[in-house]
Amino acid sequence: MPTSHARSLEEIAAALRVRFEATNRAREEALRACRETIQFSSRTIRAVHRGEMEAARAQADEAKSRVEAVRAVLAVHPELFHAGYVHDSQKEYVEAECMLAISGGQPLPDPDSLGVEAAAYLNGIAEAASESRRYVLDRLRAGDMERADSVLKIMDDIYYELITFDFPDAVTGGLRRTTDALRAVLERTRGDLTLTLSQRRLEEALNRAGSPSC
Repeated sequence: MPTSHARSLEEIAAALRVRFEATNRAREEALRACRETIQFSSRTIRAVHRGEMEAARAQADEAKSRVEAVRAVLAVHPELFHAGYVHDSQKEYVEAECMLAISGGQPLPDPDSLGVEAAAYLNGIAEAASESRRYVLDRLRAGDMERADSVLKIMDDIYYELITFDFPDAVTGGLRRTTDALRAVLERTRGDLTLTLSQRRLEEALNRAGSPSC
């Protein structure tokens, strides 16, 4: 016959089991929403590069709804909210929203308007700046030097703000590594823009030299 102590332990275990079951359900729901956030964010960026801005905005809105859903689901489970998968999904969402802003010539959104954590925001804008290299190259191929140069300046601005965040990676979510990667992308992009500009000036000079004088 179980003792009173054993019965008390059974009651404690039953209550804890209910609590863990609720936490696990919340985790599974949050994981699904985080995966969907990343998927919609990726589709946003793809649409931006294709120039399909309405589709990009629609995909970003879907991503935003998942970000909000995760926050709601984990409101009573803060130990799960600060898990790595939440950070990663928010970072991808920030990248998507910032690509929309950069390509549309709009100011970058702030973290409060996006509903994301500070570390995810900083890493997200760093990745958006790196992703903007492709946008700059597309503008160069289209002969739009002015737009390519303006986006490169945005990339520069983002980089020089990010390097001021000299905090441990545990606080910034590995921002130093992301910023280092951005620096390499920035230098390659600047080199491509400089080379293209030099080639264009040479072509213009050759055209002028070959034109008959009046």
